[in-house]
Amino acid sequence: MTLSAGEYELLSRLAAKGKTIFSTSEAQELWGGSTPIKTVLHRLEKKGWLQRVERGVYLLIPLEAGPERTWSESPLVIAPYLIQPAAVAYWSALHYWQMTEQIPRITIVQSTKRKLPVEVQGMRFQFVTVKEARFFGVLERTLNGKKFYVTDREKTLVDCADRPDLGGGILQLAQALRTAQTEIEWSKLDAYLMRWEGGTVVKRLGYLVDRLQIPIPEREPRLAEWQKMISRGISPLEPGAGRSGPVVTRWGLRINVDALSVKAPG
Repeated sequence: MTLSAGEYELLSRLAAKGKTIFSTSEAQELWGGSTPIKTVLHRLEKKGWLQRVERGVYLLIPLEAGPERTWSESPLVIAPYLIQPAAVAYWSALHYWQMTEQIPRITIVQSTKRKLPVEVQGMRFQFVTVKEARFFGVLERTLNGKKFYVTDREKTLVDCADRPDLGGGILQLAQALRTAQTEIEWSKLDAYLMRWEGGTVVKRLGYLVDRLQIPIPEREPRLAEWQKMISRGISPLEPGAGRSGPVVTRWGLRINVDALSVKAPG
């Protein structure tokens, strides 16, 4: 379907600014006509030049999409348009940082706000709400010139130790530690554990570093400091995996999974 001069100008401005995905307010800033922007966007959607992602969020369909007018965008770039603040996290962040070879089927987004899961262009998004005090360690990155946000390596490890169920399980966390051991800023991880106020997160990370013999700097003094942060009581290594298994008193953990390949410490 043909475009009016104003519609063509709006699409041209969006494309020039690399706005393959944009909000209604962003379009309003580029629109110079008298017709309400919502009406213009609705018309462009009907003509096949835009695809509605969610209420108030649109995807620009470029010419190279062909006559079928189908196009997709990376879920990393879509995430900030679905909720704010937004940080790609947990298993999705493990994959982004190449700390796992497993490709998660759902993009997991951490935020201080609540939102039900959504599906966009066949891509599923799950939103995990955390307290503001635990929303940190977020980096801004770009993909093809478009901004998105992701938890850094160290915060990703902390998050996956807190919620192994969202990181592919404790074995994925073990793999991540092995894979990224030379890229982890251990002093930053120390600071994050202090900021988290210790607890089960330190138990799980400390046990895995201990058991896997990860060659961290100042190993024994660092692990000794971590042990000062652990909470009382016995926690499960893998939440939801049962209540049986030996207890490692050094880390206050019940080892209820036995698939790790290295002998556990006493």
